[in-house]
Amino acid sequence: MTEAMDMDTRMQQFDEDVETILQLLDDKSYFKARDEILKHNEVDIGEILEEVLEELGVEKTIIIFRMLPKDVSVEVFSHLPSDDQLEIVQGITDREISYIIDELDFDDKIDVLEELPANIVDKILEKTPKEERKLINTFLNYPDTCAGSLMTPDYISLQESMTVGEAMAHIKREGMDSETVYTCYVKKGGRKLEGIVSLRSLVVADDEIKVSELMNTDYVYVNVYDDQEEVSEMFKKYGFLAIPVVDKEHRLVGIITVDDILDVIEEETTEDIERMAGIMDGSDTEYLDIGVFRHVKNRLPWLVFMTVALMLTGTIIARFEAVLSQVIVLVSYLPLLMGTGGNTGTQAATLVIRGLSLDEIDLKDTLKVLWKELRISVILGIILSLFNFAKVVLVDGQSVMIGLTVAAAMIVVVMFAKLLGGLLPMGAKKLGIDPALMATPMISSITDMVSAVTYLLIASLLLGIAL
Repeated sequence: MTEAMDMDTRMQQFDEDVETILQLLDDKSYFKARDEILKHNEVDIGEILEEVLEELGVEKTIIIFRMLPKDVSVEVFSHLPSDDQLEIVQGITDREISYIIDELDFDDKIDVLEELPANIVDKILEKTPKEERKLINTFLNYPDTCAGSLMTPDYISLQESMTVGEAMAHIKREGMDSETVYTCYVKKGGRKLEGIVSLRSLVVADDEIKVSELMNTDYVYVNVYDDQEEVSEMFKKYGFLAIPVVDKEHRLVGIITVDDILDVIEEETTEDIERMAGIMDGSDTEYLDIGVFRHVKNRLPWLVFMTVALMLTGTIIARFEAVLSQVIVLVSYLPLLMGTGGNTGTQAATLVIRGLSLDEIDLKDTLKVLWKELRISVILGIILSLFNFAKVVLVDGQSVMIGLTVAAAMIVVVMFAKLLGGLLPMGAKKLGIDPALMATPMISSITDMVSAVTYLLIASLLLGIAL
């Protein structure tokens, strides 16, 4: 409780500081605003600049950005969203841009260059040393969704012939320019990766021991063209801080660190949530930055699909007009069954999709999943049917036969929805489709139709009404 209160207090204090800084900038008290800003760390300063940009515009943002110490401004720039980075870049000089790009970590540099207009990138690359320019162009040419677009060439590389003493001296020389020193990558002669060795192993070993005696040759790696979602799964599975990236000749071309993969995990999670909600959008653009017509485009396909499905459901209900006209009260329980079917199916689908994404479930487990969902659906169906039978008969005052009709339909609908919710994501995985697409919209639409047919067929059977 104390920690939560401390966090709330800190957040409240930060909000108050932001308001103070905005007021100082609005009053053109730039030096006082800068002093207040520098009381915070670089990540928080990035958030403050986002607020300044939103509330006071780009001019005041650039003024205060230029007043920050150079080392601080570079670090802050790396934490800004790409849209805000672009706003600042368009308002500062080419010399200032070059300085920022030169000082950024290589992976951050690539991220920034990918977002900048081509003419600005060309200007930056013109002033970049030939070797670095070649390396940057190589990284920029990797597809956005592959491991190569996430990696950095800033890592500690050792030769297997080195002694521990030589390796430690090398780490001390190169460590400050590397993304991580906790894991070192061992090569033999050229660039081919032979093994990895931890800093811990080097620190506790005698100086005369060879690196080749300490290195681990049974290591996990990814190919430069592996999909970033597969890479993120490996990070989650093994709990790595970094993972080596190799080409088809098994030459080490870079490493991916956990801070970069966290962004990927966030993107993939957002994409899954959007797809489960029936939104066709693969971008990481913030909600307020997406135009109205693009929102319409993203949401329309599934809405059209669901509208057609509901039309079919309406047609099915119309075919049972004879049943409904003779026992009109049946209509009042139709939404109950359709809603319960959609809810129970979505529950099953959500858990199966999560299991697939975390590798807790595989395609070979399809029968196990269906068997488990069948048992769950029988128990849930019986409980819900008894509850609804009591409600229909005792609360609503309907006949026992109406109650049995609703109860029987409830059992069948729940069983079907649960099995469908377990089967559709597995089928999607088998076909190479994202299982997240088989969530709420698809399941709700199908279960609505099945619920209507099941309910009305059971009603005609139990109540003795001719179709």
